[in-house]
Amino acid sequence: MSADLAHIDTWLFDLDNTLYPAESGFMGEVEGRMTTFVAKVTGLPTDQAYALQKRYLEEHGLTLRGLMLDHGVDPADFHALFHDLSLQVLAHDADLLAALERLPGRRLIFTNADAFHAERVLSHLGLHHLFDDVFHIDSFGFRPKPDPAAFTAMLDAHGMAPDATAFFEDSERNLAPAAALGMTTVLVGAHAAASPAPFVHHRTEKLAPFLATARLRETRR
Repeated sequence: MSADLAHIDTWLFDLDNTLYPAESGFMGEVEGRMTTFVAKVTGLPTDQAYALQKRYLEEHGLTLRGLMLDHGVDPADFHALFHDLSLQVLAHDADLLAALERLPGRRLIFTNADAFHAERVLSHLGLHHLFDDVFHIDSFGFRPKPDPAAFTAMLDAHGMAPDATAFFEDSERNLAPAAALGMTTVLVGAHAAASPAPFVHHRTEKLAPFLATARLRETRR
């Protein structure tokens, strides 16, 4: 059954593992470089560096946040790690492009990545022209999702009405503050169907068919 999204006029999307499938393996490359960096900064062996990386992610929503607080890491140095990663594993998706094009209203990106990464990935996917703005980690003072302060900053910056906004994410916990604010939430990915979270309103393995079949607000011709 198609989702009823006729009340939505602002479409908010996470970037990585949402606008392309996690099965691409791209984020595995990101995590590998991150672990090497954490090991270098802390002097820990690789296995302990990886454990710390994951602990920071759990505690702060972003490994970078923990590195900034505990080790004084410059965000620019951290983000530069990923700026030359190959994007060849990220395939163009004509069905997703068509599904995004049919959405009435504003389309925005809300990502814990930096602006350079977001622009690079969107351009590679051929989706950059479809989005009105990118709200990236620099935009909200390096306080990442799921920090409610990041959501408040985004809403204020764009004058968004939560009850007319749909938020699409691959991370379940990042949907919790969105739902608390009144947004419609959509969990994306192979794991979505198994989520029991009451703050997840819709679940879909693949984004394109979900958007292509959703009931949308009628627009005047």
